[in-house]
Amino acid sequence: MRVDAHQHFWRLADRAGQWPPSSLAAIHRDFGPDDLEPHLRACGIDATVLVQSLPSVEDTRWMLGVAARTPWVRGVVGWVDFKAADAAAQIDELARDPALKGLRPMLQDLPQDDWIDDPACAPAAAAMQRHDLVFDALVLPRQLPALCRFARRHPGLRLVVDHAAKPFIARGELEPWRTDLAALAALPQVHCKVSGLLTEAGDRLDDAALRPYVQALWDLFGPRRLLWGSDWPVLRLASDYADWWHQARRLASQLHPAPAPADLDALFGGNAAALYRLPPC
Repeated sequence: MRVDAHQHFWRLADRAGQWPPSSLAAIHRDFGPDDLEPHLRACGIDATVLVQSLPSVEDTRWMLGVAARTPWVRGVVGWVDFKAADAAAQIDELARDPALKGLRPMLQDLPQDDWIDDPACAPAAAAMQRHDLVFDALVLPRQLPALCRFARRHPGLRLVVDHAAKPFIARGELEPWRTDLAALAALPQVHCKVSGLLTEAGDRLDDAALRPYVQALWDLFGPRRLLWGSDWPVLRLASDYADWWHQARRLASQLHPAPAPADLDALFGGNAAALYRLPPC
């Protein structure tokens, strides 16, 4: 099946003082299943993973409710404060819902680059492993070394790097992003999402600008640890859903070595289904 491994819904009423600001008119409104479904249908996408965008357990419960009412939302990535005294208990409670497939602590917004590289996160990481949950890592390039140390500390925790760690595509910089990501890719439990690239590209939205980054991901993670995602509706800041879908397919066709048909099926659905243990359509 085809899977969008990374999309969001939100209600502005729940986000007072939170991102997005009103200046981002393209995304400063409510987004729900009725808004996304036509895009999925047009691109032939069967299922999605709904990812948190608010550091709130209440928001996670709301997303689980959306998943219960939306057949094509096959998994939810929620949020828990990893360093809270009751983090493990919160994870135990949320994981009673089988739609919960992962957690994401929004590391990019935290002031310390090494926040996650801390033994205080061990109880939460252990609880995630007990419930077979995926750690979604929302990080910036400067946080990759600390994330790598965390991943080495917890080799049994499946981890996926969101948005390829947001490389500096607008500046055309590959290093040290590529080298730091390579250290993570060397760990077999680490995966990566081909998502969010266009919003890091500035005015460089063409295939030629993105190709070196997508090729680097292919070289580092190979055909079985990459997942395509839309990052919709954040994507609306740079492109349209169908345009990104077709551009990603086109970029995949230009990779070296060329992907086999089975590799493309994996990139655009199979890998996400396997990583997140999604129920079949």
